[in-house]
Amino acid sequence: MAKTKLSVIDLLKMKRDGEKASWLTAYDYPTARFAEEAGLDMLLVGDSLGMCVYGYEGTVPVTMDQCIVHCQAVRRGAPRTFVIGDMPFMSYQKSDEDAVVNAGRFLKESMVDAVKLEGGRRVITRIKAILDAGMVVCGHIGLTPRGAEAAFGAT
Repeated sequence: MAKTKLSVIDLLKMKRDGEKASWLTAYDYPTARFAEEAGLDMLLVGDSLGMCVYGYEGTVPVTMDQCIVHCQAVRRGAPRTFVIGDMPFMSYQKSDEDAVVNAGRFLKESMVDAVKLEGGRRVITRIKAILDAGMVVCGHIGLTPRGAEAAFGAT
């Protein structure tokens, strides 16, 4: 039986019911394909691709175009898996308007199911603006890689 892609409502129900969700970070078609065949619930295409794929010292140099290309490959490999694309540094930090435009471009070109933003209170207006524009957002709070890079330098 073919796997059915989970929706945001399905994920919310899983959370409410105390069910675990399986995630994996993927940057390419083969990994995404194997993950879908294994039945994972979600895939994240993280800006950590900067270090893992491109050999950068951190995530700051990663571009929107790089993230989109990797998201496209993951989507092709896992068409029935919920995919989250990590919005890169400076794609949403400047203004709510930039955040909405860039999130829209990201979703249209990469066909991900949600975008991920890093930060807590400082990005709440960005998240609200993107949500108000009809897009799904995954927030990332706690230790945030770009925040650590800024505070301590890339490792």
